[in-house]
Amino acid sequence: MNTLPDIEFSEELIRRFDKLGPRYTSYPTADRFHTEFSENSYISYLEQRASDTRKNPPLSIYIHVPFCESLCYFCACNKIITKDHSRTTEYLRYLAKEMALVAAKIGPDRRTAQLHFGGGTPTFLNPDELRELMALIRSHFEILPDAELGIEIDPRTVSDDTLALLAELGFNRTSFGVQDFDPAVQQAVNRIQPYEMVEKAVTASRKAGFESINADLIYGLPKQSMGSFNRTLDQVIALSPDRIALYNYAHLPSRFKAQRQIIESELPSAEERLQIFLMSVRRLLDAGYIYIGLDHFSKPEDELNKARLDKSLHRNFQGYTTRADCDLIGFGVSAIGKVGHSYSQSVRTIKAYYEHLDADQLPIEKGFSLSADDVLRRQVIMELMCSGPVDFAAINQAHGIDFLTYFADELTQLQQYEEAELIKVDQHSIIVTAKGRMFVRAVGMVFDKYLAQQTGAKYSKLI
Repeated sequence: MNTLPDIEFSEELIRRFDKLGPRYTSYPTADRFHTEFSENSYISYLEQRASDTRKNPPLSIYIHVPFCESLCYFCACNKIITKDHSRTTEYLRYLAKEMALVAAKIGPDRRTAQLHFGGGTPTFLNPDELRELMALIRSHFEILPDAELGIEIDPRTVSDDTLALLAELGFNRTSFGVQDFDPAVQQAVNRIQPYEMVEKAVTASRKAGFESINADLIYGLPKQSMGSFNRTLDQVIALSPDRIALYNYAHLPSRFKAQRQIIESELPSAEERLQIFLMSVRRLLDAGYIYIGLDHFSKPEDELNKARLDKSLHRNFQGYTTRADCDLIGFGVSAIGKVGHSYSQSVRTIKAYYEHLDADQLPIEKGFSLSADDVLRRQVIMELMCSGPVDFAAINQAHGIDFLTYFADELTQLQQYEEAELIKVDQHSIIVTAKGRMFVRAVGMVFDKYLAQQTGAKYSKLI
């Protein structure tokens, strides 16, 4: 067992408590969204925000750019594979229409603390289109001076000039999809990007002045081994990104067509996958990275770690964040939003997206209106997910309950985690221990009242 001041991890405990479960980027989780939540439902929440006389939270804006030039076989994102870059002209026109419709409903208070471009490949847009899109956003929303502006980068399709332009447009965070540097693994997943290509892009990002650089890794891909991924970690650590996300590949070919191109016999076994994970965590910790939670690591001086230490860490659909609990407005196909006590998701096909907007309708496909119980449980689960203490008195005051009575059954279910020293529970709080930080999903699941209701969703393993 490896022991550090803020985290302990044990192979025996991982084997004991590893199971399938949600990642809790929201509660209730996205598989609970339903079509009874309509465009009118979404508009009512936007209008509530506009009419609320209390101080509204700032906004977090997500823009989904679905286009990619080539197909990565592991990908579970909503994307459109095309080399026809002219398609973005039409897409930007519809994004403009969607923004205008939302801005008309949400009212004048549009202070924005976060902006994130995801995909697909956001840099599929050419420089003029990136300028156009940022001008469009700024015409409808007030980007605060200290706002966090992040963008996902495909090293294969970005140039030094584009990175410099992104910095000029206000972006201060880049996230690079690395996945694995081994040539055989890259060939197996159809994503060829040599180390030198990524190194060049990371160097250009630093030269352009980006405040934070993230690298995404995936373990469990075909042809991976302990030795090959160890070499990838050598190279990633040499790149010295501010943040690293270490994702567990979930092979669900029945759900994601691209994954049917992967040869299942080439996937590492469950035991090999576990050993790759354990080795990776040790390597990153030994390299000086701090474990933030789930699959996220950062350098000690990074904002994420500072937020973890001062208990201001939050979690949303983009993962861990330092920003307060913003209202999230999503634009584009399949984009997810969170406004007030609601979640919403747009239609998944570009044809349906265009049809809704042609009819002057917001492209909402489904969503969820949270009950008072949902809001309460969301707070408990999210505090656990951020390894923060669950303070009973604070929750009692915020929700008008008695925690010990309201969650009597759940507190009984927590005993197995308390006995394993993953948490400490007394009359006042639930505290996640250093040993329990890797198991917050399992602890959070105890408070999820929907898990017993089957939706057909397939969750990933906790580790």
